[in-house]
Amino acid sequence: MQPFDSSRSDDGDFVACCRERGIKPTHQRTEIYRALMATEDHPNAETLYATVKQRVPTISLDTVYRTLRLFEEKGLVLRVSTAGDSMRFDGNIGPHHHFVCVACYKVRDFYDDDFDHLKTPKTVSRLGEIGSVHVELRGICNDCRKQKKKKSKKPT
Repeated sequence: MQPFDSSRSDDGDFVACCRERGIKPTHQRTEIYRALMATEDHPNAETLYATVKQRVPTISLDTVYRTLRLFEEKGLVLRVSTAGDSMRFDGNIGPHHHFVCVACYKVRDFYDDDFDHLKTPKTVSRLGEIGSVHVELRGICNDCRKQKKKKSKKPT
């Protein structure tokens, strides 16, 4: 089974990929996937629901949740957890890592060859079979740092 190249915008490729993975490529599923791929914001299910509902008014939030779980199970999307926030989803399934802002909870992708080739410590390998490694760095994003500086410079 070939990994799906999510950088393509052709719905025919998406339909073929779904069929290859045993997923019925419904209109609602296509719209959910299209909405996820149209953003780099790692949205949660509620955000995707609001976006898709504009194009498919009859869709339910439950359908969005079930579809995202199915896509995750079949390897079409990744689930990204952020502290203090709901589950978020990432349509970028290629090798990459995440920077999570602990102030605004924005999640941004970054790429690094060194992180891509991290050696798994033996202590972790003893816990079970490792399927993949994703590095997540947490800190304060530049936007939040700038906001904090502006607030600290205001006269009291």
